[in-house]
Amino acid sequence: MSDTATPAPAPQGDSTPGPRRSPIRQMSLRPPRRSTRQRDRRRRRGPWLLSLVAALVVGGGAAVAWVLSPDTDERAVEGASVPDSFAGTWSGRMVQQEAGGDHVIDWDTRIKLEGGAERGSSEWYTLNCRGSLTLAEHEGDRMSFDYVETYDPEDHCVDEAELTLWPGGSEGEIEARWDALSDSGTPMVSTGTLR
Repeated sequence: MSDTATPAPAPQGDSTPGPRRSPIRQMSLRPPRRSTRQRDRRRRRGPWLLSLVAALVVGGGAAVAWVLSPDTDERAVEGASVPDSFAGTWSGRMVQQEAGGDHVIDWDTRIKLEGGAERGSSEWYTLNCRGSLTLAEHEGDRMSFDYVETYDPEDHCVDEAELTLWPGGSEGEIEARWDALSDSGTPMVSTGTLR
């Protein structure tokens, strides 16, 4: 027997003499490497793309802040703040009446205001309610705050109200008036002296 392989006979219809050659020269289980030209283009695009995203985030954030910022038509007082004469924690009993003068309920409140700030907090502790105060108007010796409820587990209180404060008749007192609408739309007024 001879060690040399005999060429396979050519299939019928093939005019090429000798063994048939496959177009596949070498096979690999790994994908071919990408050209460095494409890889370098992607690398150069990365910093540019990150810069664009950062610009959109910053610009978009500024646009959102501009859209959400209060207009001049809104009640917020720009540059105004709580004077030192109103700063501190004030407590007292409020008497609530309907617009027609009918007595509804008496309740106790505690208001905290910080000098130089535009915000404060209020607790209607007899009714187990709390809310935030935002300075809305400051004219002369009167200050008005918008109240927004932040805690009311038993649904006793109104969601929004207006609080007006002015100096009381004696040293260390301020007068308070809460104006609100009940759930049924009835105007409610609560007045009292806070110390």
